Amino acid sequence: GGFSVSNATLSRFFVLHFVLPFAIMALAAIHLLFLHETGSNNPLGISSNVNLIPFHVYYTVKDVVGFIFLLMLLTLICLFSPNLLTDPENYIPANPLSTPVHIQPEWYFL
Repeated sequence: GGFSVSNATLSRFFVLHFVLPFAIMALAAIHLLFLHETGSNNPLGISSNVNLIPFHVYYTVKDVVGFIFLLMLLTLICLFSPNLLTDPENYIPANPLSTPVHIQPEWYFL
C-alpha cells in the first residue's frame, strides 16, 4: 500500500491476473451445473417438448456448411488474388539507411 510499485505489488497483481480467470471459469461451471439441474426456462418441471427442433442435427450441419463455405471463399481469395489482403509497401525493398515516410501498423493492430 505505498506510493511506489514494489515487488510485492507486482506479485499480488500477477497472482490476481492468474487466479481470476480460473475463478470465473469455476463460477461459470457451477452456473451451468445448476442450470442443467433445474432448466433455464422451465422452473415448474412441466414437459414442453412439443415443437422443438433438435440442436445437433440441424444447427450443427448448418454451421459446418457455413464454415466450409467461408473457408472456401478465403482460400479462393488467397489463391487467385493474394495481393488483396496485403499492404503494397511490403514489396518495397528494405533500406536500413532510410526511414519510410509513412509508418503504419498492420490492420489487425488497429
